[in-house]
Formats: sequence, C-alpha cells, structure tokens
Amino acid sequence: MQLYKNQNIKIYNSLSGTKESFKTITEGYVGMYVCGPTVYSHVHLGNVRTFMSFDMIFRYLKHLGYKVRYVRNITDAGHLENDADAGEDKITKKARLEEIEPMEVVQRYTVDFHNILNLFNFLPPSIEPTATGHIIEQIELIKTIIDNGFAYEVNGSVYFDVHKYNETNNYGILSKRKLEDLIHNTRELDGQSDKKNPQDFALWKKAEPQHIMRWPSPWSDGFPGWHLECTAMSTKYLGDHFDIHGGGMDLKFPHHECEIAQNQAAKGQSPVNYWMHANMLELNGARMSKSTGNIINPTELLTGHNDIMSKAYSPSVIRFFMMQAGYRSVLDLTDAGLSASEKGFNRLLEAISELESLNASEKSTLDIESWKQKCYDAMNDDFNTPILIAHLFDAVKYINQIKEGSQSISATDLNTFKTTLHAFVFEVLGLTNTTEAAADTDKLTGAVNVLIKLRQEARANKNFALSDQIRDELAEAGIQLKDSRDGTSFSVN
Repeated sequence: MQLYKNQNIKIYNSLSGTKESFKTITEGYVGMYVCGPTVYSHVHLGNVRTFMSFDMIFRYLKHLGYKVRYVRNITDAGHLENDADAGEDKITKKARLEEIEPMEVVQRYTVDFHNILNLFNFLPPSIEPTATGHIIEQIELIKTIIDNGFAYEVNGSVYFDVHKYNETNNYGILSKRKLEDLIHNTRELDGQSDKKNPQDFALWKKAEPQHIMRWPSPWSDGFPGWHLECTAMSTKYLGDHFDIHGGGMDLKFPHHECEIAQNQAAKGQSPVNYWMHANMLELNGARMSKSTGNIINPTELLTGHNDIMSKAYSPSVIRFFMMQAGYRSVLDLTDAGLSASEKGFNRLLEAISELESLNASEKSTLDIESWKQKCYDAMNDDFNTPILIAHLFDAVKYINQIKEGSQSISATDLNTFKTTLHAFVFEVLGLTNTTEAAADTDKLTGAVNVLIKLRQEARANKNFALSDQIRDELAEAGIQLKDSRDGTSFSVN
C-alpha cells in the first residue's frame, strides 16, 4: 500500500535547522545513507542507539510504502585515531597490538557488529559497502576534485583546499561554523605538515613504510581519507543527489561538513536534501567514557554481568526504552529508566495479547480512526516515537475498557485496531515478544553459572588443569569468563 500519499512527513533538517516537509527526489523512492561503524572494536552502546534510530526511520518509510534503498557503510580503513589527518589508522593499530592481520580485525568486529544488531532486531540495510571495496571510486573522485581546482598533491598525499573552496562555496554550511573562526582557533603547525593551511583535510595519505594497509594510486602507495570514503560510497549507490543522509551528532563536523564540500567540489552540487543527526546516549547522567569507567557494553547490559545495572534486560526492553526518547534528544541510560520501561513494555504486550479475546459489538463507542491517525501524526512529526508510544498506551486503556464493557468496538474497527497496533509495535518500532528469548537467556545464564561454580571448586582443590579447561572451552564457545575480587562474571562474544 502506498500510504505515504496520504501522510505528510516533516523531518528536522540539520542543514536548515528547521522541520521541513519531506519530498522525495523520485516519487515513491527514498535514497538514505547512514555512516556505519569503524570496525576496530566492539560496537558501542551509543552507536547502537544511533543505528536503532535510523532502523526505526527505515522501518517507517517502508511501512508507508516507499521503496527505500538504505546504504550503511563499513569503514575498514583510513579512519585515523584522532578523526583528522594525523595518528595511526585505528584498525592497523588494533592489528599491531593483537599481532594479527588488519582484515582479521575487520572480520572479527564486523561479525560482532552484525550479531549485536541482530539481537536488537535490526533490519539489514539494502547495501553495506566497505571502504576497501571502493578504492578505485575514491581515486577517481580525487582526480576530479584536483581537476576542478579544489585539491593539491604534496609529497604523495592529496589535500582538499578548504580556503580555495570557500571562495565560491560555504565551508561550514552544515555545522554553522565560519572558516574565519576556525582559522582563528587553529594552532599553527610550524612546518610540521604538508598542508597549505591547517583547515585543509586529506583526500589521500601517503603510507609510511610501516603502514600495512596501502593501495597504489597516481600519487603514492597510500590510503584514502576517512571523509572521502562516504562521499564515494553514497554517490555510487544513491547518485550524486539523494534524499537522506544520517549519522551521529558527533559526525556533523568535520565529517559531514567535508562530505558536502567534496561533493560540491566534484559534482557541482550539494549531495543531500535532508541531513539527520541522532543525539548521544549518556549513562547515569554522564558521558560514557572508558577512562572514567562510566561505560557499559551491549553484551553486559543484556546478560546483567556488570556493576551498573541491577539485572539483565532483554533486547526489546532496551529498544523500547530507547524509543521512548526522540532520536534528536540526549538519552540517559539508567537502571530506574530501564526498569520502568520493562514494566511498560510488559503492559503493552499483555494488552496486545488480550486483543485476540475481545468481542466485537454492533457499533463502536471509540473513535479508532482518529486514534490511528494520531499514531501516524506522531511519526510524521520528525519520527516522534515518544508521542507514538503515548498513543499506544491509549490503546492499552481502550483494550481494558472494551474488556470491562465500558466501551464497545465494531468488527470493522476491531480489525483496524489490531492491524494498526501490530504495525506500529512490531513493524515500525521493531519490538518483539521476548518471552521465549528471555527464557533462553535465563537457561544460558544458569548453565554458565553451574560451570563457573565447578571451576571455582576445581581451583579450590588446586585442580588447575580442569579450571583452565572449563575457561578455555567456554572461550571457544564464545563465552568469556572475567575474574575479579567480587567473583567471576561472563560475557558472550
């Protein structure tokens, strides 16, 4: 069904700073690109929230009947440690520390990324391109930018000339930063860089002798700049001009700003109509940080093996919790918040199960069509999931009233009610009935705890061979034991 023809979506466009009516470039089709992970470590829970926001948007657009090409990339090279043009490649550094090949790092954490997202019931993107799979496209893009006068080569590296670009364009159009302010706040590099200006950014970097990941190019054996990768991959699969580009708020500058500049320099036009940015996830009122210990990973949250939360929470409860805040709002992850979401989620599922036993009447005393449109209106208002959920709890109230006999519903309205409720809960929000999954998690936890107890007894009896055997065989099965002063916990890799 082409429901989108009867719905007027408004999207907050980071480019204009206002909500704008959503008009696709091609009627009935949506091209959407979202910056994916750099696969050098386990996926961060904050990243999960960002990708979950765009999974929800993808789901709603599909629900409305749009044909959506959703492209989410994998960065497997070129992302340096400080997100700029200096430091070591994140993946290369991880490979060096673990004494394995860089592509082993990529494979390990790409699999981990997919496994975690599958647990949270994500739909796969239409295309998931990798940076290393598009080196040729990136080289050709650099050639075009050089030919157009917006880049220069020095000692085998190629840099984007921000000052030259800003003469005819606006570098800072997305982030609302002015180049003059960037110049004023930038420390001089005292000849330590090949750049003409500190604000210029790398399109291609010459590889040092020790750099493992390198490809031949007209300028040197080297690797592409991080910003360039997304420009090459997005335009290859969505065209030079597409509908939506999404990512975390932290990518607005410089990453997305540089994407706009690259596309303008190469193609002569801005690449995207709607720039969307998801906000950050905090933990107990503070920024998540490994250095302060204020951090929890998805697996720890799901298994309950952490020192922050009182218990384990199912993927759907966590997803429900995240959907209770707008994607542009900062969300504070707390035990109390998750516990409240769990109760609300269970209430919602219990009410939905009651739907099947409701009896239809000759007429309705409830305005189901009005309630249905309110659900759509919420999602049409920049994908306002908190308001949608409020309307879903109105539905819970209606179900209880019908069951008690204080309200009635006709057969036609009952069918509409069921269809709409199921669509928004399971299809759009991506929630699942987690009773069976929770039971499986409890069984796994129970079995591993038995083995942990046996291992502790073996160690107490100085049977270290058996103790090590239990630990190693669990590790081979993907279950990592962690010994501490407070005992032994585990995580599932």
